[in-house]
Amino acid sequence: MYKRSKSRFLFCDRWLDRHTIVRNMEAFQDLIVIVLCLGLFAVMLIQLWGIFMAIMQSLNYQQVTAKILFVLILVELFRLLMVYLQEHSISVGVAVEVTIVSLLREVVVHGALEISWVQTAAICGLLLVLGTLLLVCAKTPHMDCMSANTKFCPITHQEGIERQDEERF
Repeated sequence: MYKRSKSRFLFCDRWLDRHTIVRNMEAFQDLIVIVLCLGLFAVMLIQLWGIFMAIMQSLNYQQVTAKILFVLILVELFRLLMVYLQEHSISVGVAVEVTIVSLLREVVVHGALEISWVQTAAICGLLLVLGTLLLVCAKTPHMDCMSANTKFCPITHQEGIERQDEERF
């Protein structure tokens, strides 16, 4: 009985090549991230113009502070997207920093005295958990790049070099 090999399936070499599909999908994801970066940059410019106009017209410190913190959040999101474009993985430390700044912005905008005690306790608990996670990320050397397994990570790249040296001997 004749058995057909895997390479003889219909359209296998042209349409269903997994490597080509994955490469194209990664390029499309990169394009989406680039569009998001450009959008974030435009929003940052608009917010900076809003801060300038708020300072020139009336000096409402709470509103200006909220806008400045919002721009800082956008900058951190922009940095998160840049790390994703370079390494194709999300940096946990940067994501935690964005979350902490976002949470503190909401406290500044709404005022600490206007928040109920239940919400205050929840915010404190969340800040405690996020601070612990940020501390773990800071103490673990290159935790983000180890999961990405790229040449930009000194730990995994050094291990790869050591393995190559061992294979030579």
